[in-house]
Amino acid sequence: MSRVILLCDMNSFFASVHQALDPKLRGKPVVVGGDPAKRTGIVLAASVEAKKSYGIKTGMTVAEARACSQEIIFVSPSFEDYVDFSTRINSILRDFSDLVEPFSIDESFVDITGCLRILGSPLEIARKIQRRINTEIGVGVNIGIGPSKLVAKMAAELEKPNKIISLTLEDWPRKIWPLPVKELYGVGSRIGRWLNQIGVRTIGDLAALPPDILKKRYGLIGEVLHYSAHGIDFSPVDPHSMDVIKSVGNQITLPRDYRGFDQIKVVILELAEEVAQRARKAGCLGKRVSLTIKDPNFTSETHSRTLPSYTDITQEIYDAAVFLLKKHWDTQVRARLVGLTLSGLLRQEGKQLDLLTERDKQERIDRATDLIRSRWGQHSIKRAVSLTECGVYHER
Repeated sequence: MSRVILLCDMNSFFASVHQALDPKLRGKPVVVGGDPAKRTGIVLAASVEAKKSYGIKTGMTVAEARACSQEIIFVSPSFEDYVDFSTRINSILRDFSDLVEPFSIDESFVDITGCLRILGSPLEIARKIQRRINTEIGVGVNIGIGPSKLVAKMAAELEKPNKIISLTLEDWPRKIWPLPVKELYGVGSRIGRWLNQIGVRTIGDLAALPPDILKKRYGLIGEVLHYSAHGIDFSPVDPHSMDVIKSVGNQITLPRDYRGFDQIKVVILELAEEVAQRARKAGCLGKRVSLTIKDPNFTSETHSRTLPSYTDITQEIYDAAVFLLKKHWDTQVRARLVGLTLSGLLRQEGKQLDLLTERDKQERIDRATDLIRSRWGQHSIKRAVSLTECGVYHER
């Protein structure tokens, strides 16, 4: 029996939450953003009205958004409310199926294959879900219907807002192949640029590309891209996907454009401290370090490195990130955002002793630092570089 999967994608979620909480904001152009006095003053979300009437886009600076119109209403983010609304929405989805997989704070997959005889056709179920979310939560939701998670997600992106779109594999060549290749889920900016360079412009072009070329360039990821271009995805809807921490990471928008390794390495060290501390607090070790740099043109690039052994040591995570920086970026690289992630996590149930390094000493330093911060506050002890003009992660 063919599966029937829904992807429920909340429309302009952060802004919609504020509109639901404050009736005065409904139907108004609402923008959720950070402090405009800082580089964190960027648009996190915009209501449907702000997007349609004034062309507001996520990632714009608050200053740019303000220049679009004096009619725009700016609100500060409220992440506790977003989490609360997300939890309530997933509770509604579980009234229709026990196979609900949160994909992000504003998206969830629902496998309704086993519910059709009881609850009706896929379209009828989608309408019931949409009606409940609209009335009980107060936000709009796009629902994509497909035979897999990939097809459902692509369907949900075809038309907005508050739409229900059904997509089959028979529809795939006609509706999906003409789209730009960057719109295929899984094609990031780096892969998209490479595909454009070799003449692949559309998803159809990617589907026609010999899979050996993709596999040679990207290995297993290349094989997945080939299948995705044909709408093939066998991954199940896993309601327990969020039960296990898969990675810890953080990123920070810089107060100004940083240039060169020396400046960016300061931020990497501060991020490494935060990421390693979070891993230790969770009782996890990781084996893969990923570094992301977004330049002043908002172009992001991410590279990863697998470590020889699992770690939660700040210095080892920092060293791996610096290795990636020097290997993949120019010495005068400019950055407006830096991100660091430790992934491939497992629970720490023991540790491998290493007599040839100073790991034990580094571990003791990290844990002593954790103890001081837990007792006296996060900013009670910090690296000396955090006191320089390039230090951004800790308050001064």
